[in-house]
Amino acid sequence: MTGLPGTTVTVTGAGGHIGGTLVRTLLEKGAKVRAADLQPSAALDGLDVEFVPIDVLRPETLAPAFERADMVFHLAALISIVGDPTGHVWKVNVGGAANAARAALEAGVTRYVHCSSVHAFDLERCGPSLDESAPRTVGRHAPVYDRSKFAAEQEVRAVVAEGLDAVIVNPSGVFGPLDFRRSRMGETILQLRDGRIPVNIGGGFDFVDVRDVAAGMVLAMEQGRTGENYLLSGTRLSIKDLGRLVAERSGRPAPRFSIPLGLVKPFAGLVLRLTPKDRIPIFTPESVHALEYSPTVSHYKAATELGYAARPPRATVSDTLAWWDEHERGDQPPPIA
Repeated sequence: MTGLPGTTVTVTGAGGHIGGTLVRTLLEKGAKVRAADLQPSAALDGLDVEFVPIDVLRPETLAPAFERADMVFHLAALISIVGDPTGHVWKVNVGGAANAARAALEAGVTRYVHCSSVHAFDLERCGPSLDESAPRTVGRHAPVYDRSKFAAEQEVRAVVAEGLDAVIVNPSGVFGPLDFRRSRMGETILQLRDGRIPVNIGGGFDFVDVRDVAAGMVLAMEQGRTGENYLLSGTRLSIKDLGRLVAERSGRPAPRFSIPLGLVKPFAGLVLRLTPKDRIPIFTPESVHALEYSPTVSHYKAATELGYAARPPRATVSDTLAWWDEHERGDQPPPIA
């Protein structure tokens, strides 16, 4: 595939951080974009898009969004670091993925990109490094969010077997500018900037710029092989190193003291239970699991097959803080403790 001028592209989950960034990337390439989500968000304000309300748990709402679309990017999902007490995370991530893939096949969409996550790979069992051959996330040892991402991929593959031309991308920990809903990573960056995280917590993760993920998704649509996974990763950073990058840009001192993750882990469940229901703590059993099992994530396959590249985290931190300095923060999620 070459170029996108005049191409009709539907993006589900368009109001989210990756979604809003992807919509901008597609518009810059000349695509006609249908932004599909439960409701409009600040991420779409002022953009030349057709908004279509959808609910991925109601398949009948997907047909108008996919009708006469050449391509679909499916991003609609729920991120959770607090388990799945109501079952809604599993329903949206797995059932919603199945509904969207089926609707795309029925609509005759010529190319479909499913946005999964690095968490679809078993971070606990993959060892110190991870690529697309790593074991997948199954079994109760893994958080339900992680398991839901791999189960969603299996639903997509079932529709691929029926003829859907789909490719799957797996971003790592996403952060960056254009964070209108203030993601949890965005909130962490702001708390570091404002000195509200007084100590370093052990562990780390692979962090990637949201703009690189959006660009990688377009490359996967253009060049990815049907049924293949492509990891869209960046650079593994310790939380201490992330704090140093924020301090370098903001001028505020980085936290001086560090707490080993082993001392935090036993209290994560207690913190979650004691936190008011209208707030979500940064450190929960699920988020600590991610920090504890944080391999180096290879994007060699995406680089060699797609031409994917990731910018250095120092640039992303600088651009993120500059964006927060210049923009109102938009509609906010529940406060994060």
